Amino acid sequence: MDAYGTLADDFYVNCNLNTEMRLPEGRETTLQFFERIRKKYDSMRNFYTRDNGDFVLEEDKDDGHQRWVSLEPRRVCSGYINPPDVEDAIEQHVLVLQQVPYMLSISPLDCEALDYTLGFDFTYRGNHDALVVEALGAGPGIEPLTDMPGCSVLNYEPGITVVLDEECRLQARLAVETRTNAYQLRRDDFPEDQISVYFTVRQYGSLDSGVAFEERLLTLREHCDRLMEEHVTESVLRPLSHAIAAK
Repeated sequence: MDAYGTLADDFYVNCNLNTEMRLPEGRETTLQFFERIRKKYDSMRNFYTRDNGDFVLEEDKDDGHQRWVSLEPRRVCSGYINPPDVEDAIEQHVLVLQQVPYMLSISPLDCEALDYTLGFDFTYRGNHDALVVEALGAGPGIEPLTDMPGCSVLNYEPGITVVLDEECRLQARLAVETRTNAYQLRRDDFPEDQISVYFTVRQYGSLDSGVAFEERLLTLREHCDRLMEEHVTESVLRPLSHAIAAK
């Protein structure tokens, strides 16, 4: 398991390419695209259509990890759940991005946004929001509310977006997602569920002339790795992991 995978119960590496124009919808085009992916990863043999019309090709999840690729009307998505190494996921994403100009007629001009995301799921039975406050803090302006007698925290999902360039086209977003609801809190009965942390570096707008999608993805990955090391891992992921382990 990759070093990131030791920080949480589940870990995933995703890449999303959002387009300005709709993707081709022809049967032949769609199948040829997925056949090209399956040629490289023959374990990706599960192909289906979601109720909303999205197309998905994925592996079985028997071994605790899973590759998947999907086509939506204006988005191409590639993901790897619990990769043995981040490089395995990067290789998959690069393959997908190399195919889209030729097989789906997506040009760098058509790019609305390109995302590189690291996701982490922490399994916890209890009040997710209270745990996030305990692990990450609520800040001096908010903590007095959490300390009121008889008060229970509900719906605390801190998030922040920071701009990484002067044109505001390169941005990084950290988001925490909890799954505790009022019914569970009222009954004091919490199922085992996941607290999710997402860290995304996104490039907005068309790519510069001569820059390929896969080149830009590698640049986003570099920014993400640096910010994870400098800010996210020790300040967010480890405190959450330690707080859960202490319960």
